[in-house]
Amino acid sequence: MSQLISFVLDGKVETIDFHVSRFTPTTTVLQFLRNHPRHKGVKEGCAEGDCGACTVVLGELAPNGKVRYRAVDSCLVFLPMVHGKQLITVENLKDSNGTLHAVQKAMIETDGSQCGYCTPGFIMSLFALYREAATIDRAAIDDALTGNLCRCTGYRPIVEAAAKSCSSNRTDHISASEAKTKRLLKSIPVKAVLMQTPMQSYYLPETIQEALDYKKSNPSTTVITGGTDVALRVTKQHEHLSNILDLSHVDELRTVRKGGELQIGASTPLTDVLDVAKDRLPALCSMLSVFGSRQIRNCATLGGNLGSASPIGDSIPVLMAYDARVVLQSTAGSREIAVREFITGYRKTVCKEDELITQIIFPAVSDKANIKAYKISKRKDLDISTLNGGFRLELDDEQGVKDIVLAFGGMAAQVQRASGTEAFLKGKEWIRENIEEAMRHLDKEFSPLSDVRGSATFRRVAARNLLLKFWVDTANSIPVELAKV
Repeated sequence: MSQLISFVLDGKVETIDFHVSRFTPTTTVLQFLRNHPRHKGVKEGCAEGDCGACTVVLGELAPNGKVRYRAVDSCLVFLPMVHGKQLITVENLKDSNGTLHAVQKAMIETDGSQCGYCTPGFIMSLFALYREAATIDRAAIDDALTGNLCRCTGYRPIVEAAAKSCSSNRTDHISASEAKTKRLLKSIPVKAVLMQTPMQSYYLPETIQEALDYKKSNPSTTVITGGTDVALRVTKQHEHLSNILDLSHVDELRTVRKGGELQIGASTPLTDVLDVAKDRLPALCSMLSVFGSRQIRNCATLGGNLGSASPIGDSIPVLMAYDARVVLQSTAGSREIAVREFITGYRKTVCKEDELITQIIFPAVSDKANIKAYKISKRKDLDISTLNGGFRLELDDEQGVKDIVLAFGGMAAQVQRASGTEAFLKGKEWIRENIEEAMRHLDKEFSPLSDVRGSATFRRVAARNLLLKFWVDTANSIPVELAKV
């Protein structure tokens, strides 16, 4: 088993041996680059994935044989996570003659930079857009820049730079050297890596079986898939993680299988989940479109969001509404648990010490089911939920409530269904009079806390209003004479 990590940087393979390196396995890519003599362009702003000043781009071999480029927040990526990938920074964008990249030229020509502190991060987000976007329109540009904060220039010239640089023939020296990059990436051995220092163990398996064996032997290990949540324990809380099991390189956990049921690997980046959800799971797509930023979604996973069991986890209420199931696997076998039953308390789940989340399964959705997802936060983009909801409604032929799910996040110590309100509504007509009565029932179901994101009173009012909004949204799809608006 290897103890070294290797990645492509500056057109060659760079290898790190943590036994002799001054870096540790939980050194972030940002910290590594800031200590690198030729990569000082990347900046630290917030160290928690909120400002984008540290944005870099990772290239990795895709199943189609091409190199796929993703922008990520380097402050949330541990060094072992770039094993077998290409690391691209702002210094790599100019060609061998010193000619600036098209996105760099456009930023200059549109006056897109003032103090310049945030500029390298914007440049890298624009580069990822330049390399990967199928269509360049205002929506794509806004999505690409959502994770980057500018405090002085203003976004208009930066948006202009994006439109100007990405509208032309999108070829550059990065694409011209892609054949060489692929050879270098393929030269890095594909096998499990166990990095052990006197203070830490960091295991990067390549197969599910390797991961399960390690989890059985190390039941208290910290499991990460994308690391966007766990990394904050290191960068903000300065916690020492002595043992880590990183599932980000297990291809079997990044597989999407389409059929009667949709099976999504627990380590599939949310960017890929969102692409799949557009056609089959519109409510999930709606929620994921305001989940963090593109940099966050390029790392974060459904498995991680579920496993963290956060009371405001954005995906959890809508997963409940879809009646999704979680596959838990150990060396002894696997079992399936409904997401509705998976979380048992604050940051607690039914997952046993030797089990890993390997899949999330979405059953086929009935044509009669109306599923919606809602998120209330202080900002539309890149913000933590004050509260959120995942709702599902099925009516019978007389427009009575046949089945209903009202799942709320941010209203209790865990994402929780309003079971009493659901019971009240079942069998009743889906009319405003009954909804207003249900709102009074809902008010009694939760005892939310007040915090910096919102008061308990606000949360109660907002939860009631979300139920009313759900009725309005669904009533609009029912014939007026039946909806009784």
